[in-house]
Amino acid sequence: MTQKNLGGATVTVIGAGIMGVGIAQVAAQAGHAVRLYDARDGAAADAKKKLAATLDGLAAKGKLAPEAAQATLARIEPIGALGEAQGSALVVEAIVENLAVKRTLLMELEAIVDADCVLATNTSSISVTALANGLTRPQRLVGMHFFNPVPLMKLVEVVSGLHTEAAVADAIFELSKAWGKVPVHTRSTPGFIVNRIARPYYAETLALLLERAAEPQVLDACLKAAGFRMGPCELMDLIGHDTNFAVTHSVYEANFFDKRYAPSLVQRELVDGGLLGRKSGRGFYRYPEGVPALPVAVHEAPATAREITVHGDGPIADWLEQAATAALAAQGWGPARERGSAWTGLAIDAARLVLTDGRPAHELARALGTHEVAVFDRPVVLPVAAGSALAYAVHDGASEGWRTQAAAWLAALGVTPLPLADVPGLVVARTVAMLVNEAADAVLQGVCTAEGADAAMKLGVNYPAGPFEWLARWSVAGVAGVIAALDATYRGERYRVSPWLQRRAA
Repeated sequence: MTQKNLGGATVTVIGAGIMGVGIAQVAAQAGHAVRLYDARDGAAADAKKKLAATLDGLAAKGKLAPEAAQATLARIEPIGALGEAQGSALVVEAIVENLAVKRTLLMELEAIVDADCVLATNTSSISVTALANGLTRPQRLVGMHFFNPVPLMKLVEVVSGLHTEAAVADAIFELSKAWGKVPVHTRSTPGFIVNRIARPYYAETLALLLERAAEPQVLDACLKAAGFRMGPCELMDLIGHDTNFAVTHSVYEANFFDKRYAPSLVQRELVDGGLLGRKSGRGFYRYPEGVPALPVAVHEAPATAREITVHGDGPIADWLEQAATAALAAQGWGPARERGSAWTGLAIDAARLVLTDGRPAHELARALGTHEVAVFDRPVVLPVAAGSALAYAVHDGASEGWRTQAAAWLAALGVTPLPLADVPGLVVARTVAMLVNEAADAVLQGVCTAEGADAAMKLGVNYPAGPFEWLARWSVAGVAGVIAALDATYRGERYRVSPWLQRRAA
């Protein structure tokens, strides 16, 4: 198949559910004549009526010109038989997520459409290579994975299976741009880009909950302070635990039960109990109340210290110096600075307040030769906003006085300290490190480019930064060190540093 230009071509959308109607709307707004089909009698016509109300609402709010709303609706034609897709240059299927059902539909379409018609699947998890198996012209099948809600979400994953011709993927890539989307190329591997790289965002929090390291609202607060719009617990409640668990299990099974993608016992219990999140009224939280407020903690002022030294280099050490200087201003003195240190943090007389490098506080206490050690999580948003939640853990062998003082010093630095059990990597550092690691493996395996991974995660799931942007702000050695520390604690297949990172660390 030669390079195709799909601009202005007739588009047929199969499936009049939320995704299908969204795709039809976007195509029609871009000027295409759109045919909308659904196997359920009257479903396509009903969907057009609902879309009319949506477009009228947008026009009433001034978000769409009334003429544009009318023109968009006029371009969409509900059809009652699959045969009416004949003559389309592009057919996009958005039906039930089932391999056998989709494959049957695609085979039926081959007998209807012209030889050069492009067939696109909106699948979020099924192999495009598997869907093409059995087609007469498998080279024309490509993944065109939109995100919900389609009219608002910019990302489109353009998924190439082993059969997909490059010209077809390129045509869909250009068409997506013409529709106002941001496309990224990806190979057809389990989870594609977004659903694969995002797994650690849920998995690390679920692992911490299994260890009872903290309450859900504490973990959510820490990750929201790192710039994520929703914490993983409230996000899983929104998605639905049955859906999230099913996707996780699908990726796990598709990767031959690789322990990195293993589902969680915590989530399985919620699913078994019917606690599916918002749609059932209860998941991690109860609804409509939602995430409970964190308890208000009152921290005493730090005790007077004889000597305070900021250890380390880089932006976080600079922030610590500025914050400690402000905290000590009333006393008329500031901290010393020791650059080139093996660790980053504050030496407060004999005590140590240390930025996590992945090792838990009890290991850092052994390395630093003192029981008075507390470790705090990695701030990934600098400068740190006043009152931002920040996780910390204190060595079990520390004195009660240092337990109080560790929290007092963090509060004096301008953050809201939230205690965790003494776990490796705390919450933000280990989550971001594992997101970067997963993205590195995706690039290593040719699933996507680093730029594609960054765009996909920011546009597909609204991450505050892409994984390789985080890596540029951190370091290869730092990310690899956190993962190595996790592996040293848990001793399994789950935590292993990507060869992509290993090469760069070397």
